[in-house]
Amino acid sequence: MKLLRRVLFPIVPIYFMVTWLRNKCYDLGWKSSKSYDTAVICVGNLSTGGTGKTPTIEYLIRLLSNQYKVAILSRGYKRQTSGYILADDNATPKSIGDEPYQFYSKFNDIDVSVDGDRQNGIEQLMHLKQPDVILLDDAFQHRKVKPGYNIVLTSYGDLYCDDIVLPTGNLREPRIGAKRANIIVVTKCPKHLSCSEKEHIEKRLKLLKHQHVYFSSISYSEIIFSEKNQIVLNQIVDKKITVVTGIANPKPFLDYLNSKSIDFEHLNFKDHHDFSSAEIEVLQQKEIILTTEKDYVRLKYSFQSNSSQLWYLPIIFKIEDEDEFDTQLLSFMSTFYF
Repeated sequence: MKLLRRVLFPIVPIYFMVTWLRNKCYDLGWKSSKSYDTAVICVGNLSTGGTGKTPTIEYLIRLLSNQYKVAILSRGYKRQTSGYILADDNATPKSIGDEPYQFYSKFNDIDVSVDGDRQNGIEQLMHLKQPDVILLDDAFQHRKVKPGYNIVLTSYGDLYCDDIVLPTGNLREPRIGAKRANIIVVTKCPKHLSCSEKEHIEKRLKLLKHQHVYFSSISYSEIIFSEKNQIVLNQIVDKKITVVTGIANPKPFLDYLNSKSIDFEHLNFKDHHDFSSAEIEVLQQKEIILTTEKDYVRLKYSFQSNSSQLWYLPIIFKIEDEDEFDTQLLSFMSTFYF
């Protein structure tokens, strides 16, 4: 795959020009972009994925749902349906996508919907649910909608300023697109990031005057969860453990388990993998399956009633200067609701 991407390098200037021109048309008003009276916050990135949107959105849900009625709109990547769907008790990972299903399963006080047409999705939500704020999941390149606030994520180990556009690089659009962001969050940072390194990253990102940068990290819980139980991770060290991952970058997850001296076999699948019946049959023969929370929602649905050996290890999301970050978001919300 790496060789193929290098071979395709001559296409890079073409992709760059097409996406740059598209953005320029929106910036100049030659293509229309719709804004809304309801607060709309977009969480996205310039790269093709793996920047930590899900834990960031969950953080925003916890922050905002104490004061506001929150709704989420996603396109529902890899769902087996089309059009607008508002999640209800009949929702499954296949009908709305794994990440929206995770939000729906985890938070009882929010509305979750999916629609590839973000304008239609927003209008449906406003008509049916009248939310105070809509969180757009992975819609930074969806220029037909003009969010009130843009949060762009970039991974510490793969900053967008070090990358180029597809197909050789991982960027969906040129780096200059980051100028549309209000906040840039550098995700998956080491726990002890020095002030000098933060300053160096800020300079390399070439922030505009109106932009703010924050640094976040993820760690993992000491507790693992099944459908009905929870135990300390080290209680399974003497078991035959099969680790199953279907995420963009499983390395941090695996590194954490190795740091805890957990002995396991690893079955790695592509991001958003749709597990076949044959694969589920094989997995059901395993003594203990440990997976990520994102993978758990797909596997649990596939295992149905026979999920006693299925466990997940949740992520702990931490953002530095949390009070300042929260204040900025709540200040934006106050422009809509005094």
